[in-house]
Amino acid sequence: MNPRFEFQIHATDGKARSGTIRMRRGEIRTPAFMPVGTAATVKAMKPQDVRAAGADIILGNTYHLMLRPGAERVARLGGLHKFMNWDRPILTDSGGYQVRGLSDQGKIAEEGVPLASHIDGSRHVLTPERSMEIQRLLGSDIVMCFDECPKIDQPRDVIARSMEMSMRWAKRSRDGFDAGCEHATNAALFGIQQGALDEGLRKASADALVDIGFDGYAIGGLAVGEGQEAMFATLEFAPSQLPADHPRYLMGVGKPDDLVGAVERGVDMFDCVLPTRSGRNGQAFTWNGPLNMRNARHAEDTGPVDERCRCPVCATYSRAYLHHLIKSGEILGAMLLTEHNIWFYQQLMQGMRDAIAESRFAAFAANFRRDYLRQ
Repeated sequence: MNPRFEFQIHATDGKARSGTIRMRRGEIRTPAFMPVGTAATVKAMKPQDVRAAGADIILGNTYHLMLRPGAERVARLGGLHKFMNWDRPILTDSGGYQVRGLSDQGKIAEEGVPLASHIDGSRHVLTPERSMEIQRLLGSDIVMCFDECPKIDQPRDVIARSMEMSMRWAKRSRDGFDAGCEHATNAALFGIQQGALDEGLRKASADALVDIGFDGYAIGGLAVGEGQEAMFATLEFAPSQLPADHPRYLMGVGKPDDLVGAVERGVDMFDCVLPTRSGRNGQAFTWNGPLNMRNARHAEDTGPVDERCRCPVCATYSRAYLHHLIKSGEILGAMLLTEHNIWFYQQLMQGMRDAIAESRFAAFAANFRRDYLRQ
């Protein structure tokens, strides 16, 4: 039987690391990009195609699945893996990100967050204990502790109070997870570092999380409008404040150049809706930068989206055809661009893993930026 959770670093190059997370449902190669399957689906893709693209793990969302179809229903139907036909690891977000901003309305309290469904207005209360229960009912492999993600432009004392409450919620999440009996013996729990852009608050958060003890540690509260320069400045210190022998997960990131810069600074795991959302909106990612497939310059281009890409879309369809599909509003256009983008992201991660293993990551990153950002 595979271990519950085991992280091994195989190679380092500067701060960049490549390794493997071993879990009951399989191995996760790091650095890893997790396609987002918010509502039990990676939008516009079948699970087998997500796997074929190279994804080892996907992400589901506590808040959305709580509201529809409901965690208890998913449990009655055999769990999230069976429900969506994905037999590999799933990480579930705690729902904390979705309730961000409610503190402005005075709605976030020590106990938790009362909220109204965006679907039907029904009332719910999300607490650390309920978040753990939902993720247990879903059968999540990597459970995220419940936290608050404050707006980045708040005064330091407001961010400090929010972080301190998130640390108390982290302890309640730990206790709630551990009470899950069989699920807790087969799944992992990650803590989430908060503190916005402040090095001192980030350090206090990291220390509190380490005192509680988690299988992995996420860097939360970034990619919320602060810009790449501020995010990278925070990543100069935030990853190194977390244990080196545990995986580090940067939540909600990001653009391809964000991923390369974050791996340079010691991050191991990522998730983002960008490749799927962009695909549905006519944008393709390539080694030479993003392309707007609505642009008329593609109308008679018989070449692939990206000559360096090994995906089935680039092997089969022309830019001209994809341009036609997108301009015509055809569903197939969104499907094909999403598939290409997921493949591109996974090829980027494999390229980084190979470069770290071969001690040439600095050259890989420089060459990537030269080509990707030259537009």
